[in-house]
Amino acid sequence: MIESLQREGIYLWYYFSLQFSQIFRYWVLGMVLGSAVSVFLKDYIHRAFRSLQGKRLGGWGIIAASALGIASPLCMYGTIPLAAAFSRSGIRDDWLAAFMMSSILLNPQLILYSMVLGTTPLAIRIASCFLCGIAAGLLIRFAYQEKAFFNFSGFGEPTSRDTDPDPLLRFLKNLGRNVKATGPMFLLGVALSALFQRYVPSDLVVDLFGNNRGFGVLMAATIGVPLYACGGGTIPLLQMWLVDGMSMGSAAAFMITGPATKITNLGAVKIVLGTKRFAAYLVFTVLFALLTGWIVDLIV
Repeated sequence: MIESLQREGIYLWYYFSLQFSQIFRYWVLGMVLGSAVSVFLKDYIHRAFRSLQGKRLGGWGIIAASALGIASPLCMYGTIPLAAAFSRSGIRDDWLAAFMMSSILLNPQLILYSMVLGTTPLAIRIASCFLCGIAAGLLIRFAYQEKAFFNFSGFGEPTSRDTDPDPLLRFLKNLGRNVKATGPMFLLGVALSALFQRYVPSDLVVDLFGNNRGFGVLMAATIGVPLYACGGGTIPLLQMWLVDGMSMGSAAAFMITGPATKITNLGAVKIVLGTKRFAAYLVFTVLFALLTGWIVDLIV
């Protein structure tokens, strides 16, 4: 019994250390980039979004808003007070929807994390998140022309924790908070990946996410809802599943429903949408993920 447990421990440590060595540098680079953008570029990105207000862009502003949402380093609980401030300054709801949707799905830090998945999954992730933001903006533009979509009452001006006058200390403090926030979930993701590699046959991954691609996309979109806890934490799982035979479309669906339905994000989104529009948000997210996954599997 003891020998058996020792043997399993050796196997699990092997898989853990292998996965850790493959992805650790991307996690570190992602944190450094995320903190650098947050400390040195965040205000420029948000000013760029505010500057759109004075331009007659119409629907074209949705495209710019979606791109700026991806560039923003804030989490959803940081994005909502910022969006409330944007709304008070006159930014349109369709632009806000595009900005918030793409910001939920992707940020500079997560882009670097995702590099470990390979060029094709990374490109699919960036493109699908960008298009999802645009789709959300267009939906609000045409479905809510005469009424406000968001309810930002109760939200004050956003506050920043990056207040140290020394730029280097400001960056290091932000990086420390970043490590504290993402480190445990990153290690948990690597540990789960090691467990999957040891105890879940690769044939099962192929059966669920690879062979029947329509069913695989549906399964990936579904499990993305309860399984996704942190962007960095799910990258090791995605990397392993792709190696084992997960289709690109299934991965794309997972990368949309996961962050969009993350528990911490859902609480924030429901506050500003209310029950009915929150339900519409969930339906939109799942349908977009399924459609994206099926299209990706047809193309790739």
